[in-house]
Amino acid sequence: MNAAAILKLKGNGVVTTTKDKSLLDIAKLLAEHGIGCIVIVRDDDKVAGIMSERDLMRAIGQAGPEVLEEPVSDFMTKTVVTAREADTIDRLMWEMTTHRFRHMPVVERDRLIGLVSIGDVVKMRIAEVEMEAAATRMYTAG
Repeated sequence: MNAAAILKLKGNGVVTTTKDKSLLDIAKLLAEHGIGCIVIVRDDDKVAGIMSERDLMRAIGQAGPEVLEEPVSDFMTKTVVTAREADTIDRLMWEMTTHRFRHMPVVERDRLIGLVSIGDVVKMRIAEVEMEAAATRMYTAG
């Protein structure tokens, strides 16, 4: 299983915005869509950064509520670890665990094509394990 399989099941819609939006705009988008992060894109639709709920809370905690008027570009994660469609579930899980983030944009030819979450990865891994267990049971049952 790989990132392409996850996107095939869940779809490849991603909420994006531009780096000039305020942190308050970001908070409203997160709440409106019921999501945990927003991918920040440049004018050419390439990934410029990512802003998670955790990043938002950290900014408010460090600078106070007045920070909500500041642009997301000042607080977003600019060095974004991305995946490719061919990346395996194990690689996605390793990257997310090692770098301690929960969302990973999927990029092909420098274009954003989807977003996978740790929940998506765990769900697919559980499905893989269940399929392997069923196959083993069938094999041993003769």
